Amino acid sequence: MPINKEAYCRGRHAAHAVKYHFVWCPKRRASVLKNEIANRLEQVLREVADEHDWKINSLAIRPDHVHLFVQADTRHAPYQVIHRFKGTSAHILRDEFDRLHRLPSLWTRSCFVSTTGKVSEQVVEQYIEDQS
Repeated sequence: MPINKEAYCRGRHAAHAVKYHFVWCPKRRASVLKNEIANRLEQVLREVADEHDWKINSLAIRPDHVHLFVQADTRHAPYQVIHRFKGTSAHILRDEFDRLHRLPSLWTRSCFVSTTGKVSEQVVEQYIEDQS
């Protein structure tokens, strides 16, 4: 199976297809991500992505959790990517919505992260074997 080179982003020093699926929740799994809060959260997440030249491929905001599928770059580790999204959104949303102050913090410290790519593990392994 050939690798589609057009599926990769290119920078000055790297070509990549680094994509993360993040899931995170409000503190105490509170159902606070509704209506204007959910709308503002989406706006903030898109602004963070634009600021860092990341591409949001998919976003689902549920009342008690967020799913984000984002293409980042090789300069940022996954923990840095999620930290930017959670930190910026928590700061802005708590400033703009007083009712979020009933929570000790907006987000839990934890999150789920998984990586994806354009090729399977088997394709990579076969490609490397074919190099010898």
